[in-house]
Amino acid sequence: MSRYNALGLIETFGIVFVLEAADAMCKAADVDLIGFENVASGYISVLVQGDVGACKAAVEAGIKAVEDMNAEVYSSVVIASPHQDLEKIISRYSLDVLNA
Repeated sequence: MSRYNALGLIETFGIVFVLEAADAMCKAADVDLIGFENVASGYISVLVQGDVGACKAAVEAGIKAVEDMNAEVYSSVVIASPHQDLEKIISRYSLDVLNA
């Protein structure tokens, strides 16, 4: 995670909405999709990484995309300069781990 300055996350309900959010996030800014997590009972979080400005733009675009589908974003955050130990948590949600 050392080459990235920020993490961006959105949580919504349902795979359709989280895919729409992820698509909008990746198209709106120069971010890398880390992965997703089915949190509980249909709540799903999507994680991206990049520089702070890109993550902010990506999260804003993802929120708008979900809201444009008349759905609700339950939570969102941009974490600037995440602590290196967060890698222990987010690596669990990496698409690379899921494809291994």
